[in-house]
Parts: sequence; structure tokens; C-alpha cells
Amino acid sequence: MALADLSNVLNIFRERELNAEVQETLFKEVLLMTLARASSADANIDPVEVTTVQEIMKRVTGEEVTEADIRLASRPALFEDAPFGKYLTSVRKRISSTQRAGVVCSLAEVIKSDTKVSVLEIDFFNMVARELQATPAEIAGLTAG
Repeated sequence: MALADLSNVLNIFRERELNAEVQETLFKEVLLMTLARASSADANIDPVEVTTVQEIMKRVTGEEVTEADIRLASRPALFEDAPFGKYLTSVRKRISSTQRAGVVCSLAEVIKSDTKVSVLEIDFFNMVARELQATPAEIAGLTAG
């Protein structure tokens, strides 16, 4: 799948303005990486989390992702040059408020999917919300339409 190559992750640092198509692709990549990383945040990738990531990606983006895509996107090696939080900080201005809210709300769905929420998952959620500068309204799923 083309989304799993995460090519826009590398390109966002080179471009100042993103057209709508590139912004949408970037959002899809941010969503996939965030949800994939959440599935491994507690060092235990539960199959129900993988299924939930797949369902969210299909529902929100129309993209089908495989378990291999999810495992690839969750690899910390993608962020050897900069930590994941720093990556989120750099992309937050390049995706819309609605897209940021979608990432955070979808993240909560993945974390709750295995019915066991760990301290590591809570820390990951808080880091993502902080780095994306998600407001309390966005976290609650409230965005102006």
C-alpha cells in the first residue's frame, strides 16, 4: 500500500505550503503512525488493537491497511533523527484542526479497544494531545463545522 511507505513524513520538512492533496495524504500518514504507535505503546500489541486501527483507517480515510503496514508504521526506527513528539509538533500546523481532533479521538478509541488502559498508553495519549496542541473541545470530539 502506498500509504505505508510514509513518504510524506520525509517531505514535510522540505515544503512550506502543502496543497490539499498532500495535506490529506500527510493526515493519513499521521493518523496511521499515531494509531500504530499506540498499539505498541504498552509494548504489547493486542490483536484487537490492530483490528481497531484497520477499522479506523478504513472509516476515516477509506484506506485499507494490513497488519504489516501497522507494524511498519509503529517502528521507532522511523524516528531515529527526531522523536515522535517532535515529529507531531512539526506537522500540527500542516494539518487542520478537524484532522488533529480526528487523530486524538481515534487514538483514544485504539487505546480503549483492548479494555486495559496502561499508564504507558495514557502517557502516550497525553504526549500526542500536547504535541498536536489539541484543545479540550477537540479531545472531546467537538469541532466547529
